[in-house]
Amino acid sequence: MAKWLNTIVALLILNIFSSNIIIIFAQTATSLSNNLEPEPSLPEPRAYIPNENNLDFVYHSHEELTKFLRATSARYPNLTALYSIGKSIQGKDLWVMVVSSSPYEHMLGKPDVKYVGNIHGNEPVGRELLLHLIQYLVTSYETDQYVHWLLDNMRIHILPSMNPDGFAVAKEGACEGGQGRYNARGFDLNRNFPDYFKQNNKRGQPETDSVKDWISKIQFVLSGSLHGGALVASYPYDNTPNARRLKGICRSSALCAMFQTYAASPSLTPDDDVFKHLSLVYAKNHAKMSRGVACKSATPAFENGITNGAAWYPLTGGMQDYQYVWYGCMEVTLEISCCKYPPAYELRKYWEDNQLSLIKFLAEAHRGVQGFVLDSSGTPIERASLKVKGRDVGFQTTKYGEFWRILLPGYYKLEIFAEGFAPREIEFVVVEQHPTLLNVTLQPAKRTDSAIIHHYRPLPGSPQHYRPPHPPPPSYNSNSGLFSSITNSLNSIYSNIFG
Repeated sequence: MAKWLNTIVALLILNIFSSNIIIIFAQTATSLSNNLEPEPSLPEPRAYIPNENNLDFVYHSHEELTKFLRATSARYPNLTALYSIGKSIQGKDLWVMVVSSSPYEHMLGKPDVKYVGNIHGNEPVGRELLLHLIQYLVTSYETDQYVHWLLDNMRIHILPSMNPDGFAVAKEGACEGGQGRYNARGFDLNRNFPDYFKQNNKRGQPETDSVKDWISKIQFVLSGSLHGGALVASYPYDNTPNARRLKGICRSSALCAMFQTYAASPSLTPDDDVFKHLSLVYAKNHAKMSRGVACKSATPAFENGITNGAAWYPLTGGMQDYQYVWYGCMEVTLEISCCKYPPAYELRKYWEDNQLSLIKFLAEAHRGVQGFVLDSSGTPIERASLKVKGRDVGFQTTKYGEFWRILLPGYYKLEIFAEGFAPREIEFVVVEQHPTLLNVTLQPAKRTDSAIIHHYRPLPGSPQHYRPPHPPPPSYNSNSGLFSSITNSLNSIYSNIFG
């Protein structure tokens, strides 16, 4: 009898909990007045439940993922384009699906944005949500005005799985641990990119090399990287030049080497206001994230559901820092599940929690300033260097002379440089409702002593800004010895627990 009573009570509690989730989601979906709207007259994106005959809420193998992407591309040839940016260690294609009303050609003056999932193979919720996002977009284009507007005004590139080899050996239901986290050679792909603050000596992997080549060819304006193991939107910088030393504990340089990672403090970019805003857009449109509730008692709670990456825990070689510093792309890391690899029956809940956030985040690419850089004859100037004064991380024009920069409302000054042209400074204003359109004409530089005056232009492959001086490194060698081994082990344990 006692067993039956316990079962009935458990079912009642589960029913109440499920109802609360639905109520919270509905309340979140209606409180959007503070977010950027593409057009004031557009209704909110409609609630969407995928057709389970086409795409179940299950984890799909690489073969099943490939089959779905190919079938979708064949079924919606006017809205999708499928391409591979390279292969994993084990020869699996790194598939990218473009979803847009112009999938095969860049739309002049309209930005390219992207989502990347499954960089850690044992964090596959994002992998599945991105497949559902693809289906959502293509099936809603004709019936949902908001989705129609997005696909007419940007190209959305979706890489569902950056680490298919790791996913293949990860275990469903494993909320913690490292099995499947790494690629087939045992490398953490989110520690494998060039780093702005510290030299990254880890050997480049095919997966990261493919992504680096990809983003060097397409001028992405905005990006989200989907992870698991926490519930928070984390923004750059992920690394820091000098992690704070523990007073009273850190009495020797060797001891500091072990503890400095865990005495983290914020490492803020010149665009900290923008990154906080982008993170809040995702968190506030999420069903739970902005409440800032810790996943469990031993893990941190995040105010408003956002955090600076280095303030959470510093890491070297992260993807979001690399894209921002080298290419000016605004990327936010989206930790979307407390459990790294939750059971498949929970995937529908994760879709419902994240659907609105995934859409609203992309629309932020149309906030700020955008335009063209041209010469006096109206010819586009490719790879002109631009910088918003006071924000030293720069960006460049495309081969069509286009540029975009996400900015919050305010007054700004844009600095433009191009080899063979006189530099310019232009003041402009950004408002809340619409992006500022700004076309810039550069004049040829005057000749002095029969030589053209050359202005600042970054070297290929170098960070796209003036690099400020860093503090001198500590006297200890953090790459060798016992304390290095302990520190590296702690880093690995922390990453495996928290993402």
